[in-house]
Amino acid sequence: MNILVIGSGGREHALAWKLAQSPKAQKVFVAPGNGGTARDPRLTNVALTDVKALADFAQAEKVVLTVVGPEAPLAAGVVDEFRARGLRIFGPTQKAAQLESSKAFAKDFMKRHGIPTAFYETFTDAADAHAYVDKHGAPIVIKADGLAAGKGVVVAMTLAEAHEAIDFMLLDNKLGVQHNAGGARVVIEEFLAGEEASFIVLADGKNVSVLATSQDHKRLLDADAGPNTGGMGAYSPAPVVTPNVYAKAMQEIIQPTLAGMAKDGIPFTGFLYAGLMIDAQGNPKTLEFNCRMGDPETQPIMMRLKSDLIDVFLHATDGTLDQIELQWDRRFALGVVMAAGGYPLDPKKGDIITGLPADADDAMVFHAGTTMDDAGVVRTSGGRVLCVTALGDSAKLAQQRAYEYMRGIDFDGMQFRSDIGWRAIKAR
Repeated sequence: MNILVIGSGGREHALAWKLAQSPKAQKVFVAPGNGGTARDPRLTNVALTDVKALADFAQAEKVVLTVVGPEAPLAAGVVDEFRARGLRIFGPTQKAAQLESSKAFAKDFMKRHGIPTAFYETFTDAADAHAYVDKHGAPIVIKADGLAAGKGVVVAMTLAEAHEAIDFMLLDNKLGVQHNAGGARVVIEEFLAGEEASFIVLADGKNVSVLATSQDHKRLLDADAGPNTGGMGAYSPAPVVTPNVYAKAMQEIIQPTLAGMAKDGIPFTGFLYAGLMIDAQGNPKTLEFNCRMGDPETQPIMMRLKSDLIDVFLHATDGTLDQIELQWDRRFALGVVMAAGGYPLDPKKGDIITGLPADADDAMVFHAGTTMDDAGVVRTSGGRVLCVTALGDSAKLAQQRAYEYMRGIDFDGMQFRSDIGWRAIKAR
């Protein structure tokens, strides 16, 4: 059968790579794809991003299943368009995707349905926001209300940082985030202490299938220093998600969210990603919801998945997720992101990438910000360029294999952390 994956990042490369392994896969299209998907003979890039053009393509090519990777097409209503044409697609509707596309919608939803999260207030007026921060002090968290490609959250450890973030998001609107044509808006919430984890499930409106747990590294530099990024690496499983934490996350967050969305008349289908903050007592609170898989968490998760991913998505779009049980490789998977010079604020583009290794049974380079020209030369085209991912019998061995596998890769100004997985290694 013909499959379409929408998106161009590392997450989409990993999903397409896994889908192409299914004996059911005839052609796997990636729209628009990247340099990595261009290099894979089993994948075909399609230079489309427009919602209607994607649906036209799916009809013309007799695409049986479409999987949406990133948040922007979901917020633009790609699922609604495909469903209106009777096309099978996995993802949430435009209304349901507000759980991610609007921080304010998500916070109000959690408050209404009693889902544990941080205390918060929403502001459009900068003076009011500054006064709130002065009253509550630091550390405090400032979030742009809207899609900001992982860059719309500032964890301000000082009042000066908080005030600067408010001006950046509200007065200057440097992120260009608009919500419902109402201009810029921020959510300011209490700082939660603890350890973060990514808890991702597939939802079919009523049933869920839980993906392997994972954890990513948000800060640019070793020892979790430097600015927040979209993620500098990730690993799976996450030792911090103990059986107790898992049970609480399901009972207090995932199931009430799906029940609440159904009650509100917006049944949720697609990937539901709860970013958890787990305190010292093992109690999880919801930092945020995403309506898609995480990037770079997808890469280690796909390395570990043994089930046929096409079968999984067919069940998910048929409403029969309760009939399958996902199979996982027992090994640990770890991915290291190689980012462009100048990332996260001003990433360099157009640099030639050399030394890409051949695919291995236990290691894979997933591309994110890359393009391949007509001569077959791969170049950088975004902030996070590659995610070098490997399997190992322990966190330490997976870490060693990933760094060994990436040793020959080179491009001008490349940045990467040398300590991805340190929490998991310490936990073991």
